Amino acid sequence: MHLPRLSRFLPSLPLAIAMLALASCASGPHKDVFPPRASIQQLTVQADGSWKLQVRMQNFSGVSMTFAKVEAKVEVAGNPAGDMSLSPALRIGPESADIAEIDLKPSSAAAQAVQALKGAGSVRYKLSGRIVTTDPPSDQPYTFEGFLSPVPGLTGVLR
Repeated sequence: MHLPRLSRFLPSLPLAIAMLALASCASGPHKDVFPPRASIQQLTVQADGSWKLQVRMQNFSGVSMTFAKVEAKVEVAGNPAGDMSLSPALRIGPESADIAEIDLKPSSAAAQAVQALKGAGSVRYKLSGRIVTTDPPSDQPYTFEGFLSPVPGLTGVLR
């Protein structure tokens, strides 16, 4: 007995399904954006005692990011080593990384901690600061802790 009622709606059913399918696609694919990170990829002790840092900037997001500024306080073995400030203007693709270099004149306590390694062991380091990106715009605080170890055969180089 309900068949005549149902038959009135059957012709519009395909149209309703098509409209629902289109509505679900209206927002486009979802792009995940996660906070970026910076870490030290390599520390090289220069002849004058200063350090050349290779800073690895990582984009964990599903979209490209332009790293406009990376600022951090650098600690080595619990000792303040100095401040770094980069303005790399690097566009880093989704789930990718790139490197920028900066020179740093370390504090004597941090320099001594690195020199004390004498080719063996490792030293803990910490970066704490902020990363500013454009496209998408973001100003994120961050902290990263890691270890650096001497590279065999390369005097004064830690990774």
